[in-house]
Amino acid sequence: MIRAWLGALLAITLLGLLSAWSHYPLIAAPLGAYTVLLFGHPESPLAQPRNLVAGNTLAALISVGCVLLFGTAPWVMGLAVGLTIAYGQLLRCLHPPAGAVALLGVLLAARPSFVLMPVLTGSLLLLLLLAVAFSHLIPATHPYPHHWL
Repeated sequence: MIRAWLGALLAITLLGLLSAWSHYPLIAAPLGAYTVLLFGHPESPLAQPRNLVAGNTLAALISVGCVLLFGTAPWVMGLAVGLTIAYGQLLRCLHPPAGAVALLGVLLAARPSFVLMPVLTGSLLLLLLLAVAFSHLIPATHPYPHHWL
């Protein structure tokens, strides 16, 4: 429990500091949900790199596409989340926080830059720089990740 708490504290704090320092939006609400999986249940298949990076990027692409085609009406929110689930299952990259990415993308009327920042960059920073490093610096019974693909 303390390991998960410390990992989440460090990860979100560092992303917030990087965002403030760089003036790039590297943090968004769904990153809190990623953090729960990465540090609270890192052995989950849904927390592995393929699911995290591909699932979130897919959700961002879907939400941007939905906004460009249909706008930001409430039914578009449902469409974006539903498509994210369907394509996540189809492509074997289902990731629960990706539903929040899709919803957020529609709520923000996201443009294509949303895919790169904060979604892809935030996912990669959280995954590669923070979760993997943390796993090696503060060893657990099973280091993260369990598999890359």
